[in-house]
Amino acid sequence: MKQRPSFPASLNATLAKNRPSAVGAVQVSMAKSATTTPAAAPAGHGMESGAVRARMVQKLAAQGVTDAQVLGAMGAIERHRFVDSALINQAYEDTSLPIGLGQTISKPGVVSRMLELMRNSQSGKLGRVLEIGTGCGYQAAVLSLLATEVYSIERLRGLHDKARENLRYLRLPNLHLLFGDGMLGYAKGAPYAAIIAAAGGEAVPQAWVDQLAVGGRLVAPVMTPGAPGSAGGSQALLVLDKTPQGLRQTVLEAVHFVPLKSGVA
Repeated sequence: MKQRPSFPASLNATLAKNRPSAVGAVQVSMAKSATTTPAAAPAGHGMESGAVRARMVQKLAAQGVTDAQVLGAMGAIERHRFVDSALINQAYEDTSLPIGLGQTISKPGVVSRMLELMRNSQSGKLGRVLEIGTGCGYQAAVLSLLATEVYSIERLRGLHDKARENLRYLRLPNLHLLFGDGMLGYAKGAPYAAIIAAAGGEAVPQAWVDQLAVGGRLVAPVMTPGAPGSAGGSQALLVLDKTPQGLRQTVLEAVHFVPLKSGVA
């Protein structure tokens, strides 16, 4: 039997304390973590305070995010650990930030919106999830709190290595980081209950559709001439449901992601 790619296999105690079961638990759990964070947060920024994350969660809720599990996961993962030190004061603002190699960490508002769409009002955790575009590892960490198992693939070696380093202290047993061509997906882990992409192309690759389980949902940006509120040729958020009767596609609001590319670099 082939061994699946794995990540360090013990869950950090602080993250376990930070796992809120509902929105009302967010502030309590983050307050506990303020004095027990395993790796020192940058001095002088106050980013180790749970109150900073609680304010971000409150803003996300005000923007319309209602999924308690998503809000809890967004509050539990410390976003400042995934951005460059020069940008740390912007870590909890609703803005995308550069992470190197021409890539960005998405806005918290966009991350939470896509995760909420992906979960589709499900009461418990999702099953196995595939993430296309690990980037700095932030969304993968959030996903690990929302799914029983996460495969995250990155085509840029520099970012793959950066994500591994960023995620090392969390020691997430259900998160598998892969280096490879995201357009091919990861067939060995299929079928997936959900697939989420952090890069947009002209169409959803057939490999993703094939690897999505019946009853599963895919959320990804795609190029479209008819994105609501956007000019021709812009990106829009696509939700694709794979039903027993076939594929159902819904095009939502305009978004802006890095382009989807094939190959590795």
